[in-house]
Amino acid sequence: MSDLEAYIASFDTEPGYLDWAAFGPLSARVRAEMHADAELLATGRRSGIDLVSGHVGVARELLAELLDAPTDQVVLQPSTSYGLMQALYGLRGRVLLSRAEFPSLTVTATRAASLRDDLRVQWMDPDGGFVTADAVRSALTDEVTAVAVSLVDFRTGFLADLSALREAIGDRMLIVDAIQGFGVVDADYAAADVVCGNGYKWLRAARGTGWARFSERARTRIEPVLSGFAGTTVDLPVDEVPAAASTAQAFTVTGSDILAAGRLATGLEEVRDAGVAGIADAVADRADEIIAAADEYGIAVVTPHDRARRAGIVALAPEPTEAAGLSAALANSGLTFTARSGLIRLAPHAGTDASTLQLLRDALGVFVTERSR
Repeated sequence: MSDLEAYIASFDTEPGYLDWAAFGPLSARVRAEMHADAELLATGRRSGIDLVSGHVGVARELLAELLDAPTDQVVLQPSTSYGLMQALYGLRGRVLLSRAEFPSLTVTATRAASLRDDLRVQWMDPDGGFVTADAVRSALTDEVTAVAVSLVDFRTGFLADLSALREAIGDRMLIVDAIQGFGVVDADYAAADVVCGNGYKWLRAARGTGWARFSERARTRIEPVLSGFAGTTVDLPVDEVPAAASTAQAFTVTGSDILAAGRLATGLEEVRDAGVAGIADAVADRADEIIAAADEYGIAVVTPHDRARRAGIVALAPEPTEAAGLSAALANSGLTFTARSGLIRLAPHAGTDASTLQLLRDALGVFVTERSR
């Protein structure tokens, strides 16, 4: 059995789960690591505490490997939003982003601009909410110093082309919320200056497993406004207030949650061993099957059919009068999904099995039959 096959076989969720974009049920290895670490911390032995604390360094090294970045550019954060706050609160000039972005970007950018006289938000309204290089290029002005974008749109599953965005914006900062794609998308993360994510969805590592990467350019252009004493190079800075570290460590407030770091490191190891490219292909295959089923039963899909332009999210767009009926048919068939703003979001993972996809087909069939009566 290959590493990818072993990874796919490790999924032990009950049939019907299609909500990985909202929450990723913990993997067996993550659960085992979590229990083992808790037992070590329960002993009170220094050796056990040190062993669990070592997960912080391991997680940073694995993140650096998957991001193709130096380890000193990577820090752990409590969540994606914490990392984005570190980036956006320290910006100057104008940050360009879509009004349709997830609130971790829109709310944070607005709050940051309200507190800084030297920061403004410049909104864009791209067609369908798809932040393409062309849409960004047409919205750019000389005042824009940074562009903020989700790697994968949370509504539609549209996959941003980071390489094309970098080419479009030139030397401006590129800030990326990668939570809906990291681990299941083979992206050009090196094109971004700031990349933030979390392990509680596609990495199957539960909450508290946030992280961020700050490039050298980001470190020189973003002021570490929210930096705490953990963001210095002094172990315990008493009787002095040292400057922020010259690395990404500057963008931290306090020490990392070592239990969360253990879960994150385990989830990252699983992805690293299986290979992101293979996982991405498996996720795309499952999404293909969902789109094909929706097309077969005449349910509108707003997610791009081209697999190069999407990730693991497939958004169905039934007629407004039929949205409740379709949601009921899916739920009654034992499917778990997200329904919001008239869209039904289905999010498979690499380990989503044939029985789950058959449940979906059966539910769509029931819905179409009832609709035609």
